[in-house]
Amino acid sequence: QVQLVESGGGLVQAGGSLRLSCAASGGTFSNYAMGWFRQAPGKEREFLAAINLSGSYTNYADSVKGRFTIFRSNTKNTVYLQMNGLKPEDTAVYCCAANDNGYSTSSRASHYEHWGQGTQLTVSS
Repeated sequence: QVQLVESGGGLVQAGGSLRLSCAASGGTFSNYAMGWFRQAPGKEREFLAAINLSGSYTNYADSVKGRFTIFRSNTKNTVYLQMNGLKPEDTAVYCCAANDNGYSTSSRASHYEHWGQGTQLTVSS
């Protein structure tokens, strides 16, 4: 079973950029579709982006389209989330997730079987 560990969170000023990483171990990373989600205090979990097993297809939430980019390295067993133009409302815990259906770019959290613990991003105004 795959284990996921996120890194790269922290404190950044509004308008800044940050790249999150999610390292996978214990499974064949290239078999999984991957997704990024976030959850802010008092809010529901929100889908951000997904990428299929080869990286040939991606899917983005409207709230981050054009600002965030998901990509992966199957040689490094890592999926990334490049975030530009950060806003205070982007403050949340960011989690990556793996979908056993590697061809999916689903936005539904229930479609992802494996989750990381998350990394905190705080955007100051």
